[in-house]
Amino acid sequence: MDDEVVQRVFEEGGRDYQLQQQQQPSTSSSSSSSILQSLPLHVSFDHGFYLLVKALQELREKKDGLVTVGIGGPSGSGKTSLSEKVASVIGCEVISMENYRDGLDDGNDLDSIDFDTLVRNLECRVLIDFRMKVAAYVPVEAVVVFRQIEQACMLNQDLMKGKDAVMPLFDFQEKRRVGSKTLKSTTGVVVVDGTYALHSKLRSLLDIRVAVVGGVHFSLLSKVRYDIGDSCSLDSLIDSIFPLFRKHIEPDLHHAQIRINNSFVSSFREPIYKLKCKSKSTNVSTYSFHGNDEQIDNFIEMYLRPPSAHEEARINDWIKVRQSGIRYYISLGDQRIVDKNFIIRPKAEFEVGKMTLGGLLHLGYTVVVSYKRISSSISNGNLSLSLEFIDSLGETFMVLRGTDRKVVGAEASRMDIKGPWITKSYLEMILESKGVPRLNTPPPLSSASIVGVQEKVIVPKPIRVTSNLVSKLEDLSQPWTRSPTKSKVDPVVATWRFISAVTPHADNLSHEATTDSSVFRDLMQLAPMPDSYDLDRGLLLAVQAIQALLENKGLPVLVGIGGPSGSGKTSLAHKMANIVGCEVISLESYYKSEHVKDFKYDDFGSIDLSLLSKNIDDIRNCQRTKVPIFDLENCTRSGFKELQVSEDCGVVIFEGVYALHPDIRKSLDLWIAVVGGVHSHLIARVQRDKNRAGCFVSQNEIMMTVFPMFQQHIEPHLVHAHLKIRNDFDPVLSPESSLFVLKSKVQVEYQDIIKILDAAKLCSSVQNFTDIYLRLPGTPNGQLAEGECIRVRLCEGRFALLIREPIREGNFIIQPKVDFDISISTVSGLLYLGYQAVAYIEASALIYQDGKILIEVDHLQDTPNPYIQIKGTNREVVTAAGSTLDLDGSYTTKSYLQIILESLPTTERSSTGIHSHQAIKLQELVEFIQSQGCGSVAESSPSRGGLPMESIIEDMQSRIRRLERCQTINTVLWTFLMSALVGYSLYQRKRD
Repeated sequence: MDDEVVQRVFEEGGRDYQLQQQQQPSTSSSSSSSILQSLPLHVSFDHGFYLLVKALQELREKKDGLVTVGIGGPSGSGKTSLSEKVASVIGCEVISMENYRDGLDDGNDLDSIDFDTLVRNLECRVLIDFRMKVAAYVPVEAVVVFRQIEQACMLNQDLMKGKDAVMPLFDFQEKRRVGSKTLKSTTGVVVVDGTYALHSKLRSLLDIRVAVVGGVHFSLLSKVRYDIGDSCSLDSLIDSIFPLFRKHIEPDLHHAQIRINNSFVSSFREPIYKLKCKSKSTNVSTYSFHGNDEQIDNFIEMYLRPPSAHEEARINDWIKVRQSGIRYYISLGDQRIVDKNFIIRPKAEFEVGKMTLGGLLHLGYTVVVSYKRISSSISNGNLSLSLEFIDSLGETFMVLRGTDRKVVGAEASRMDIKGPWITKSYLEMILESKGVPRLNTPPPLSSASIVGVQEKVIVPKPIRVTSNLVSKLEDLSQPWTRSPTKSKVDPVVATWRFISAVTPHADNLSHEATTDSSVFRDLMQLAPMPDSYDLDRGLLLAVQAIQALLENKGLPVLVGIGGPSGSGKTSLAHKMANIVGCEVISLESYYKSEHVKDFKYDDFGSIDLSLLSKNIDDIRNCQRTKVPIFDLENCTRSGFKELQVSEDCGVVIFEGVYALHPDIRKSLDLWIAVVGGVHSHLIARVQRDKNRAGCFVSQNEIMMTVFPMFQQHIEPHLVHAHLKIRNDFDPVLSPESSLFVLKSKVQVEYQDIIKILDAAKLCSSVQNFTDIYLRLPGTPNGQLAEGECIRVRLCEGRFALLIREPIREGNFIIQPKVDFDISISTVSGLLYLGYQAVAYIEASALIYQDGKILIEVDHLQDTPNPYIQIKGTNREVVTAAGSTLDLDGSYTTKSYLQIILESLPTTERSSTGIHSHQAIKLQELVEFIQSQGCGSVAESSPSRGGLPMESIIEDMQSRIRRLERCQTINTVLWTFLMSALVGYSLYQRKRD
């Protein structure tokens, strides 16, 4: 059990896991502590996922028999998503309580669930599992008794024959049970997923109880409360739209051991891309699309207008309800992005009961539009083709859907479908043909000028991500089961506005200036958003800002994304590019060779500013330009690629640490700042290590040492961004970044590797790298372990931080795939803070990949045989690849550091735990790093004891000037700082 990561989860949940370890006696020789004994705990979704997986592994080792888990919570909270993620890691069976429905009532009706059958299934599964474990050494008579007990509780004759338990299957279209499914659990774990999974009838059969609240469930509460105001209390509001929650669901959630607050609402990280056009055919088989059997669905879709709505049609304020059989699904507003011919939608629907719809109508919402949609579709896994008939329009439409924009476009071209494409929703087309239903008593329209609101002066605010991402229980204003994690949830996505770039008063512009796009481009700019946003909402706002600029200023639109290393700039840039179909240019392409050879990547002088400015000017003038290509391995510019602004490529994104530098951002239209991510994770990790070693260091001091250029040369530019994004991504605990790895030392021929990869997409490469392991002295240690170290990789002339704190499950190493480049000054800063290089590994890797899996053959120094690693995001695909290569039974979950340490005799190891001749090479490498990176670290180090008096005064004065520029200092603080400076100067003179 990885106690360090578990301890971090407990700390951010407001608890101390180490204290629990000391107070609780050991119950197993294999583990000195127990996660379950330290519960209950309130955590975020990612932390709850990690904690649940570790608790399952711990309990499975200690318990004889099946481990059962119940995951309960209201509709839309994310409990099903959590169950699926846990199953993908553990490989367990998931029992959905929806299949145990025996009635056609509301989805959350307690009486509609067949608890007796579910209880019998769980009891049978436990008894069968127990009999299999004891059958090898108990008398035959005892086995007969077990069989008699099984027969008394089994659901059908299959179980009487010794097979696994059988779960019913419910069809919501046909509104009846249509079959059954065999329950198998080779991992010894079964998860029960459902609203009433923690009900008293099931709790006695559950080993671990998990409650999930939040998600779109909280979003709907927040949206309705925003629409109706404070006319009713929160309890009355809940009773209206979720009438069963307080009486039948909420009381059971308090029995949970792991209590998860899910802040996720909707995301465009994995959107659905759609192409839509009218179709003359009503038969889907007329299209040359190959997939599975045709599926026919009937939907009734309706839109509810809030009671506070104005007369005009603001469909973003409406609530969409989709009825499919006896199931109802809700989405908030018209959450979509239109780019060129594509309609882009997030996954933002969640199921509710019929009572929720009645509650919304009772609160004053009115159905303004409803229509019937009959869909006939076929799918091949990656794409789906549908013919949809809309009764209100009397027309049939062809819709092509997929998760990859390029794949959807390529399939449309292959089928020779050229449109004309329709980007309007069915709602918009119905409103255009029939008009907007009028209100009975329309409220008066506001006559306030929109421009007047734009004149508000926005003071730049520093943006940083705090380490405590989850509110503690005592900080919640409402019970944890009904209060959002964030203190204030804004149900309405902010809208972009334009202000004058010349004068602070936009109304000084003439009418001609506002109508001429060329003049508008020079005189108007986006008004910065006053607040910062999470990554999901920030992604949506960034795309909306680009669309607003295209509509008001025309082509081209130039975007800059800046922030510290590892904050998520590149990831955000490519997600934006996937949505709007634009070009991404990294500022790394503009490196100067002489600076890169010195490992000074975070120095602004390393950028060829003159070439960058020329490229930006050419793009702005819609001229063809040549963008450099930089070869990081050889530290030289290898060539150029041509870029031409056009209708298909009218947006260009520049991303890099200094993308918001004044010399660069002055020529850009949209400025985006990103902080957090792995950058904040490293700072928090160093602080935890220092605290464990008995030395308290603030995060600000760590930042100044490890990222010496950030506070002085990067952060001052970020506060001017139009959009500020906080990336709360945790590279260790996030289930979104899981990579499944199988490792073996069996020799595999090159021809065998090539056979299992897609020849059309095959890509191969060679990498030579050196991994350095840094550890603080004084931290609790015994045998050197990778989890105690910070791992830095030197590859192709660049330093990178490798985040590797994996979950080991069976033959798999399940680890985050997060590497981010760092400067040599960051490594030097870690050494300056007291980290010592305790080990290093030199290796070369042959890499083969085809987009689905990656096969890596690693040749380690001082190791006779190479190791092969199979990596991928799909567990089944990785398993199949290993079986095809005949690797079953040869896997290991040990790290390379552990393998090398175990292979060395004790007499040949140095005091640091590595080979003696390696210690000499490691010392030489450390001295090189310190000599290259010591300058920038010394300049910004918080330790000033050895600096001369002039340097101290100059440093303090520069800090005061920065505070003045940020407009956050007042007269009292100024006086205090100057007094402290004079006092400190007199004190130094007396000492001298």
